[in-house]
Amino acid sequence: MNALKNNVPNFLKGFAMGTANVIPGVSGGTIALITGIFERLINSLKSFNMQALKILLKRDFRAFAAHTDLQFLVVVLLGVLASIFSVAKLLSFLFDHYPVFIWSYFFGLIIASVWLVGKTITKYNASVISFLVLGTAVAASITIMSPARENDSFLYLVLCGVVAVCSMILPGISGSFVLVLMGNYQLVLRSITEFNIVNLAAVGIGCVIGLPAFSHFLSWLYKKYKNQTIAALTGFITGSLAIIWPWKNSFDSAGNLLSVNNFGALLSTEVKVFSYERILPAIDTHFWLAIALAVLGFLSIYLLEKMAAKVQE
Repeated sequence: MNALKNNVPNFLKGFAMGTANVIPGVSGGTIALITGIFERLINSLKSFNMQALKILLKRDFRAFAAHTDLQFLVVVLLGVLASIFSVAKLLSFLFDHYPVFIWSYFFGLIIASVWLVGKTITKYNASVISFLVLGTAVAASITIMSPARENDSFLYLVLCGVVAVCSMILPGISGSFVLVLMGNYQLVLRSITEFNIVNLAAVGIGCVIGLPAFSHFLSWLYKKYKNQTIAALTGFITGSLAIIWPWKNSFDSAGNLLSVNNFGALLSTEVKVFSYERILPAIDTHFWLAIALAVLGFLSIYLLEKMAAKVQE
């Protein structure tokens, strides 16, 4: 019964992380941070080391599971995978038909994330503020970069997996948006929906290579420079608001307007979006509905954090 009590919330947190990872501009690491599993997740991932290999070679599976916190990790990853394969098609539909409303919801979600992550900083000084500003600048600069062209090379897909998985666990840096910048977001999304084994295997290999190495580095930073690390992560999340802004126009590589006020085209498997511009919204009924959804997004994260805190008590 206790295992079920712990596994269900962890599965749901993994599901929320997976949903976030599918959306360009939203980070699964942000969800992990505000639901209280970020540090445990990083420690579990970095425990896959030589000591774990030695235990496994001795066939002491119980000790291996304890050393790697395997039950927790498997449950969270199952939630992530379940979300990615079930949500991909739904998100494509929603972004094609209701882009402003969906992005408004996520805009409120990210604002709440900035507040909830930022409040965990225990002490402010010059270095903490500097990392906050630096993190914001880095994330904001990433959002104005133009996407590369699609590349289905096996080795390039492996590299996409390495880079994307590192950004997926880094709060504020969206793994999906990194794939957009690398030109392969649409290709990976098609591979998921069409279950292209070769492409998915290449990305998966990249994830397996990149995740343990990056988790070691991130864990070291988090323990040695906790406030500075949280400040940088808060900055990353703040800077990501630039890509979440709901009102955008999309353009192709020749500068032709593809869609008005529809960033959802960026997620289409058919339309090749090269760039976009942010625009100011018209104050009408749709605007106020978008604002209401942004408030709902804020409350969703706020309540999620409250529930996570209650489970941990």
